[in-house]
Amino acid sequence: MASASELSPGFRHVRLLLARERDNPAGSRDEGYDLLVPLDADGRIDAAEWKTQQARCRVRRFGIGEDERIGRLRRKPGGQWYFDYEDGERDDEIGFRLGEERFVTGEYVSLGRQGRMHTYQVARVEKP
Repeated sequence: MASASELSPGFRHVRLLLARERDNPAGSRDEGYDLLVPLDADGRIDAAEWKTQQARCRVRRFGIGEDERIGRLRRKPGGQWYFDYEDGERDDEIGFRLGEERFVTGEYVSLGRQGRMHTYQVARVEKP
């Protein structure tokens, strides 16, 4: 993984935590994602910066009772963002309108995992 000094100034560490949902009415501070991604001045994914820095854009999924997963932020033709952990599409986690979302503390983003959408709250955004 790249050191902080090797990253462009727009890179941020973003922590997403599971928000309240039907099966988990209190949400969970123990389930979520850590992202290392370039953001623009509005807090959106900087697609141009991502394009030149793809190998440095990382995703870590964590949760109780499951193995930690490390993957990469990818983009499909047409612009849909997703998290990729292994070759093939079977384990991909699709971001719902992720390119339009703002990664600002307190905001919410939706991610598709194992055929279901889950909502996560942006808990923290900081320089790596």
